[in-house]
Amino acid sequence: MGESSPFETHRVDNQPPPFEPRDLWASDRALRAAVMREGGGWGAAVLAGYGAIMGEEGLALGVEANRDRPRLRTHDRFGHRIDRVDFHPAYHRLMQLGVEHGVSGGAWRETRAGSHVVRAALTFLHHQAEAGSNCPLTMTHAAIPVLRREPELREWADKAVAPHYDGRDVPIASKAGVTLGMGMTEKQGGSDVRSNSTRARPLAAEGEYALVGHKWFMSAPMSDGFLVLAQAPGGLTCFLLPRWRPDGSRNALRLMRLKDKLGNWSNASAEVEFCDAWARRIGEEGRGVATIIEMVALTRLDCMIGAAAEMRMALAQALHHAAHRQAFGRRLVEHALMINVLADLALESEAATAFALRVARAVDASARDPGEAAFARLATAVGKYWLCKRAVPFVNEAQECLGGAGYVEESMLARLYREAPLNSIWEGCGNIQCLDVLRALGREPATREALFAELGAARGLDEALDEEIDALALALDSRDGIETRARFLVERMALALQAALLLRAASREPELAVAAESFCRSRLDGGHGLAFGTLPPDTDFPTLIARAMPE
Repeated sequence: MGESSPFETHRVDNQPPPFEPRDLWASDRALRAAVMREGGGWGAAVLAGYGAIMGEEGLALGVEANRDRPRLRTHDRFGHRIDRVDFHPAYHRLMQLGVEHGVSGGAWRETRAGSHVVRAALTFLHHQAEAGSNCPLTMTHAAIPVLRREPELREWADKAVAPHYDGRDVPIASKAGVTLGMGMTEKQGGSDVRSNSTRARPLAAEGEYALVGHKWFMSAPMSDGFLVLAQAPGGLTCFLLPRWRPDGSRNALRLMRLKDKLGNWSNASAEVEFCDAWARRIGEEGRGVATIIEMVALTRLDCMIGAAAEMRMALAQALHHAAHRQAFGRRLVEHALMINVLADLALESEAATAFALRVARAVDASARDPGEAAFARLATAVGKYWLCKRAVPFVNEAQECLGGAGYVEESMLARLYREAPLNSIWEGCGNIQCLDVLRALGREPATREALFAELGAARGLDEALDEEIDALALALDSRDGIETRARFLVERMALALQAALLLRAASREPELAVAAESFCRSRLDGGHGLAFGTLPPDTDFPTLIARAMPE
C-alpha cells in the first residue's frame, strides 16, 4: 500500500498553472503607460476594474460564448416570420459588461479630453477576453456620431450612448439601450460599394424610404438597427434601417442564412434581404459614402485596437507558458533562442499598443485640432493595414511557444489564431487601406504635413529613424508606380511612426529606452530577419521580457 503502481500511466507534471484569473490591466505595463501617455490617466480606476473583470469572468464567458454558436430562427413554431438569432447567455453577459462599462457609449458620455483613449483601452481589455462581442460594441460606438446628425434620430443616438444592454428583440420604445450594426457589402460589389444595387424608394413622409435589395454581409444581425447604403434617386445614400418599424410592426428585414466563418464564432454575420423594408435617410441623397465614412473610420481604429489586443493576449499566454514549462533541464524562458522569440514578440506588442493608443488620442482631439484630425485621417489607415497584417504571424509564433498545446481548442491561442485574420478583412482589406493612404496624401495636403510633423518630433533621437524619414519623403515625392509601391510605402510609414512613438516616450520614460533602441535597430536599420526571433544577439533581452511578463 502507498507504493506507486508499476502500471501507473497518468501523472501530471511540468505543466504551467492556469493562466486565469489574471488582471489584464495591472499585468500590462505597456497598456498602462500608453494610456497615461495619451491623456487617459483619469480613467485608470475604471480600467482597473474592467481589467479584473475581463481577466476572470470575461475569459470564462469567452469560452462559453464560442463553444455554443449563434443559431438562426427564421420562423417561430406557429409559422410566423421572426428572423431572430439566438445566442448563448455568455454572449449576452459579455455584451452587458461591455455596454455598462463604456465600450460602446463611454466615449460619447464623457466629454473631457482623453475619453476616446480610455474607451480604446476598455476595448483593448474586452477584446482580449472575447473578440466576437466586440463587433456590435464597436459598431454601436461608431454609429453614434452619424446618428447624431439627424434630429429625427435623437432617440436612437441617446439610447446607443446609454449604459444599458437589452438583448430582447422588441421595438426600441421598450428599451433603455440599443445596439447598432452595419450593412455595406453586396454580392456583386464587395469593397466597391458604389456598385451597390439595393434600391431606396422615397415614401410620402420626408426622409422615409422603402428598401429592396440584399446585403452579402450584415454584421451583428441581432442589432436593433443598421446603417446601410442603398441607391436612392439622387445616388448612393446612407440609411438607418431598424428591426422594427416606428409603428411597432416587424420590419421587412429577412435573415437568409448565417455565415459559417473561420472564426469570430460568438458573433453572428448574416446574408439578408430587404423586402420593402422601412428606413430613414441620414444625410443627403447621393452622399452615402461621405456620411457613413465617419463610422467606418472609427471601426477601422477598433480593428487596430483589436489586432494589438490579440497580440498582447497571445504574448501573455506564451510568456506564461514559457515561464513555467521546462525543456532540456531549464525553463523555456531561459533558453537563448526562445528568449529571442519572446523578446521580439514583446517588442512588437509594445509598439502596436503605443500606435493604437496614439491614434485614439488623435481621434479624441480631432474636433479641436485640425492637425490631429489630419493625423487621425492618415494614421488610422496606416495602422489598420500594418497592425492587422502583423497579428496573424504574431499569434502563430505565440502558438509555437506552446508547441502542440497551442494548437488545440483548450488553448485560447487556437481561438486567437482564427480571430487574427479578421481585423485585416473587416472595414476594407489591406489594399483598400493602402489606396486610402495614397488618396489622403494626394488630395489632402494636411495629412502629409501631419505625418512628417509626427515623425519630425522624434528627429535627432535615432540616426536610423532620421534616415528613414528622409527616405520616406523622397519615396512619396516620386509618383512613378506609386500604387504598385503602396504596400511598401505604408509599411515604412507604420514602422517609422512606431519608432518615433517609442523614442519620444523613452525620452520621458527611461524604462522604454531599450524597447525604443531595439525597435529602431531591428525594424529600421536592417538588423532583423523576416521571422520573429531574429533580434541581434546583443539585444537586452531580459529587459524586454521583464516589461512584458504578465505575472
